[in-house]
Amino acid sequence: MTPVGTEPELADRVLGGWLGRIAGNMLGKPVEQGDLWTRDRIDRYLRQAAALPLTDYLPEPSSDDDGFELRPEWRECVRGRIHGSCRDDDVDYAILGLDLLETHGFAFSTEQVGALWLLRLPYLQTFTAERAAYRNLANGLKPPLTATYDNPYQEWIGALIRADIYGWTCPGAPRRAASLARRDAVLSHTGNGVYGAMWAAALVAAAFTAPTVRQVLDEALAVIPASSRLARTVRRVVSLHDARLTWEDTLTTAAEETAGLGWIHTIPNAAVLTAGLLYGDGDFTRTITLTVRGGLDTDSNGATAGSVAGVLTGAEAIPTQWKDPLEDMVRSAVFGFDGVRISELAERTVRLAEARAEAEAGA
Repeated sequence: MTPVGTEPELADRVLGGWLGRIAGNMLGKPVEQGDLWTRDRIDRYLRQAAALPLTDYLPEPSSDDDGFELRPEWRECVRGRIHGSCRDDDVDYAILGLDLLETHGFAFSTEQVGALWLLRLPYLQTFTAERAAYRNLANGLKPPLTATYDNPYQEWIGALIRADIYGWTCPGAPRRAASLARRDAVLSHTGNGVYGAMWAAALVAAAFTAPTVRQVLDEALAVIPASSRLARTVRRVVSLHDARLTWEDTLTTAAEETAGLGWIHTIPNAAVLTAGLLYGDGDFTRTITLTVRGGLDTDSNGATAGSVAGVLTGAEAIPTQWKDPLEDMVRSAVFGFDGVRISELAERTVRLAEARAEAEAGA
């Protein structure tokens, strides 16, 4: 966990973020149903498969796994069956954000985010708040009404999963990353839904230069209102970690204190993500496996944890069991990007980060 210096270091860390996001997403995808796949249920599945401690993608279900039905996509994202990443909205939005910045630059507007959704993103590949906003866009509404009209999902996790690209392109500049993420998020979210996106973008940006995971979290907390429930929840998890509670006890306490919000809401998922980062302590495998074992929106949390951990370690240091099955290939629902190489996405991201830095240095 050293600050980024030269261009090759930046390229390795950005590629680490992309690989980490995709690997974490694939790890969590088979158990992405937080009301069914609880933390206890996930560990019982892993224990029955002799896969604890978890150090690789989830094991394939066996004939003895009665009552442990994985999501239908499991055949593409369990160990031994992965050949490139399967399609998922957690990766689609990172790709769409890259296209947004390449098309409109860093001065993009919220309206341009919406226009690109309509152009590039199939409606049936959107969910919850994004689907409500998409429908509102198609019906002629403009932001911020796209986020508020007939949308009961305004503080769910959707905007948070769209934020990584702003962190990757603003290395060491968490406030700048958060500002970009906010402009994207208000298309579909309000309140803690927007703060979650700002926080996630800042986590990723801070990971390029902060010396410790705790410093990453501190810098990310600084970009959102201290009185928000998101900030209070993150601080609470940090305090439990500081008090030397176990990971299990920390998550049990956090779950009790966020009960009733639902498994796709930003707040409880931020608690799981914060715990995964803290108890993972910069180790890539431990970070993503603890985060996914925490339950709730497992693929989204695994993706964000993997992005932060991948930036912290760099691509070279990510263990091969996570990288090699991805075969440097992404399947995507974003028009024009299906089958693109992960390394190409990372190279394009680096070019944007360098162009932004040069423009700001010359301003």
